[in-house]
Amino acid sequence: MPKQPEKAVKPRQRWLWRGIIAVSSAVGALILVIVFSNAIVLFEGSGDSVSDPADAPRAQAAIVLGALVEPDGDMSQMLADRVDQGISLYRDGKVDKILVSGDHGQWTYDEPTVMKNAFVEAGIPARDVFTDHAGFNTRASMERAKDVFGVDSALIVTQGFHMTRALYLADAAGLDAHGVTSDLHSYGGQGLKSQVREVASRTKAFFDVLTNTAAVGGPPVPITGDGRTSWGPSAPDSD
Repeated sequence: MPKQPEKAVKPRQRWLWRGIIAVSSAVGALILVIVFSNAIVLFEGSGDSVSDPADAPRAQAAIVLGALVEPDGDMSQMLADRVDQGISLYRDGKVDKILVSGDHGQWTYDEPTVMKNAFVEAGIPARDVFTDHAGFNTRASMERAKDVFGVDSALIVTQGFHMTRALYLADAAGLDAHGVTSDLHSYGGQGLKSQVREVASRTKAFFDVLTNTAAVGGPPVPITGDGRTSWGPSAPDSD
C-alpha cells in the first residue's frame, strides 16, 4: 500500500506553535529568575534574629520599619507589634536610640509620625526617637540609616516574613544588623497577602542590590544627636 503523504502544517498553525513555545520559554525564564533571586536573598539574609527582645544583642539603634496605618490614623496590628518590640528593646537597655522609618509619600499618610508619637506616648524620651520620612521601601530605610543617620549597628524590628529581606538589605548597606521579629499576633488575611507579596519584593531587592540602585539621600542627621531634629518644624523644644 503506498505511503500517504504527510499533511502539511499550515503557516497559521506554525506561528501559533512558535508563539506558544516563546511564551513558555519566557515564563520558564521568569520563574527561574524569581526562584534564583529569592534563594539568594533567603540565604544571605538568614542572619541572626530573635523573637524575645531580652535575647537581642546590644546595638546602637533599633530600626523599626513602617507598615500600614489605618485611614483613621490608628496603627495596623503589624505596625503596633513592631512598635511594642521597639519599646521593649529600649526599656531593656538593648539600644540607645530608636529610628522609625516608613512611608510619608503623601501629606495625608505618615507612618513615621504615627510611630514616633506612639513611642513618645509610651515614655521613650523624645530626644532618642528619630524619624525617617523617606523610608519608602526597605532598601531606602537601610541605606538612609547608614548614610543619613550614621547608624553603625542596629536591631531591625519587623515581622518574620520580612526579616530575611531586611537583613539582606542591611548587609548590602554596610550595617552591622541583627533582627528582632515582631510576630506577636496572627494577622489573618493581611499576613497571607504580605507573604505572597514578599516573593516579588525579594526579587526586586536582589536586582536593586545587583544594579546598585541608589536610595533617596539627604543632609546628615546623626543618630548620636537629638532625635527631634528629624521631626520637622513642629518638633518641640523639650521633652
